[in-house]
Amino acid sequence: MSSPLSGKKILVITSNTGIERDELLKPLEALRGYGATVTHGSSKGGTTQTFVGDTEKDKTVESDVALSDVLSSDFDALVIPGGTVNADTLRQDAGALKLINDFVKAGKTVAAICHGPWTLIDAGVIQGKTLTSYKSVRIDLENAGAAGWVDAEVKVCKANGWTLITSRTPDDLPAFNDAIAKAVAG
Repeated sequence: MSSPLSGKKILVITSNTGIERDELLKPLEALRGYGATVTHGSSKGGTTQTFVGDTEKDKTVESDVALSDVLSSDFDALVIPGGTVNADTLRQDAGALKLINDFVKAGKTVAAICHGPWTLIDAGVIQGKTLTSYKSVRIDLENAGAAGWVDAEVKVCKANGWTLITSRTPDDLPAFNDAIAKAVAG
């Protein structure tokens, strides 16, 4: 019996530090469990540093590839974990912003959790979208032109030719991972 995401490829992008541990590791595990091939790309490639609650340094994780070596055409979906340092660093990374725009232009699924939607602001792709995020990101999203913000464990918004999936915090990861799997499975 085949897995729901057998043959699907998902890219998870991070900076090299400040990543909220569970927002990286739990989607990697869950999406692989659904049968997807999941690649972790980081800004520089190599070692990435995770944190718990943005303050407690946790384990390091080896990424599979540098963002400069990734093509969006090789993947079915993009996932952006949170962590304030991770998200703030990624939003300044031209390679990450280009990847986000390439996924959007191709009409693919993009998922972001917690502070991850900050990168979507700088990529200029949230106009017309209703989403959720960590509560402190709400005003930033509204000021950047989001159609709306909701306080929900997961929000799936299909508008403007692509699907956006967002969640608030690590507590929402089960719903976040399930929504990604459903969107990618079609």
